[in-house]
Amino acid sequence: MSRHRKLSVRLGVYKALANDKRLRILEYLKDPVAHFSPQVDGDLVEDGVCADFIRAKLGLSPATATQHLKVLAGAGLIRGKRVKQWIFYKRCEDQITKVKAVLAQEL
Repeated sequence: MSRHRKLSVRLGVYKALANDKRLRILEYLKDPVAHFSPQVDGDLVEDGVCADFIRAKLGLSPATATQHLKVLAGAGLIRGKRVKQWIFYKRCEDQITKVKAVLAQEL
């Protein structure tokens, strides 16, 4: 990966982490059973949390919640999975571990 590409990836991650709502999403998804009620479709742990549950917990409009989720997904911190007509989000723990290592090294 080129130096420019690495910088671009890091900036995307930093942007994703620079917002309190996105940090709260990551926190909630770390332990979805503790933060969300059971879902009719999709397992909280295996499939992730329905975007609508995340939106409701944060008190956001659907468009705003979607934008926050897209930023986190674009940074590789979460991934979406379609279950029926819904999108369920789950943390990408391997990428988060890499980000933590980079942050520890750079700061």
